[in-house]
Amino acid sequence: MTRQHPIRRRILRRAALCASMLLGIALLPAQAQSDFPNKPIHLVVGYSAGGPTDVLARVLGQEIAIALGQPVVVDNKPGVNGNIATEFVQRAAPDGYTLLVNTLSHNVNPLLQPERIKYDPIKDFAPIAQVAVLPQLIVVADDSPYKTLGDLVKKAQSKPEAVSYGTAGIGGSAHLAAALLEQRTRTRMNHIPFKGNGPALTEVMSGRVDFMFFPMIGVADYVTSGRLRILAATTAQRHPDYPNVPTTAELGYPGFEDYAQPIGFIAPAGMPAPIATKIDKAIAAALAQPGTQARLKSLGADVKHRGPTEYREWLTQDRERWAQLIRSANIKAE
Repeated sequence: MTRQHPIRRRILRRAALCASMLLGIALLPAQAQSDFPNKPIHLVVGYSAGGPTDVLARVLGQEIAIALGQPVVVDNKPGVNGNIATEFVQRAAPDGYTLLVNTLSHNVNPLLQPERIKYDPIKDFAPIAQVAVLPQLIVVADDSPYKTLGDLVKKAQSKPEAVSYGTAGIGGSAHLAAALLEQRTRTRMNHIPFKGNGPALTEVMSGRVDFMFFPMIGVADYVTSGRLRILAATTAQRHPDYPNVPTTAELGYPGFEDYAQPIGFIAPAGMPAPIATKIDKAIAAALAQPGTQARLKSLGADVKHRGPTEYREWLTQDRERWAQLIRSANIKAE
């Protein structure tokens, strides 16, 4: 038997070692995907604890944890209309363990502040799933002279800025919805921004502000107590909780349902598709639970599930919708 030269043996051993290392590196992503998840998953929320987005994330997080067999931790990183959380997730490893609960601001922030916010909402993230939309109601004080949306529009058409509307701030869902109403009705109304929906609603109920677009959550109590009246809903069909309230489409202004506030889950760009699919399946299972559906409904949310591919397509279309509205309405950031 021929013995190998010592130098040749060392070369072969090194070659075998390198090959083994390269093979191990190549197998790491596949192994990580097959083992996922093997540690807690973090849902990053760009708003304070206790708000609808935060509560929704916690409700779904409990069910997702059961489906995936690992804890799901909600991390609140409020500030800059959700941008602090968005940039944090953008910089995270694309391994499925850090996810963003995204809202309308994900697409709108870069459109309103392109000089400050540089992320691309589509290219820099991997959509996982949309879980819900948050429709809005057009509300006025119970003793308002505007008995219908038509009354309000007629007054707005009679004189620029004769009708006022309140919002939680420039670029929020209520502001953008009202800007859309201005466009559809060819009017110019008086926008009065507040620091939150609560103060804006107080002024509407007092009659000092004419109307506002307000999330469905919590409105019923004000209507029952005789402080608010609902003129219209931005849903595609009449909402079961408000069967006597017409939709904006019924009143001649279709398409408002396409501009509803979305709630979804996205990850840093580059996350492997098998991990996204696994998380999406857990989300779909959570949304199928009657208890989960009831909790989301109590938050004013309508369940709407879209998987990774469909959600990416929808986010792309949604960005273009808002871009057109922001340009045409000349909406500027604060």
